[in-house]
Amino acid sequence: MTYEQVKSLKSEDFKRLCGVRPDTFNEMLEVVRSLHRTKQKTGRPGKLSLEDQLLMTLEYWREYRTYFHIGQSWGVNESTAYRIIRKIEDTLTKSAYLLFFG
Repeated sequence: MTYEQVKSLKSEDFKRLCGVRPDTFNEMLEVVRSLHRTKQKTGRPGKLSLEDQLLMTLEYWREYRTYFHIGQSWGVNESTAYRIIRKIEDTLTKSAYLLFFG
């Protein structure tokens, strides 16, 4: 399910799906967006929006399915799912580090 499909869910259902409340999701999304803006992208645009990339990462954390299965659900290659999840994890980890130690 893409973010467009789940954003209209009730708060409790949204949390059941991905493990965080919508307001927490939006805070996480702002962190990812702020770092994404500072990087200059070249090449082909990604298939998934930042919202979908974050949702994919939360789905991985919540269910611990393999990258292959996550990729199949989102219509991307296993290696692409891995790269996206690592990028989102690294971004959130870096922002938490800067928040506490920056």
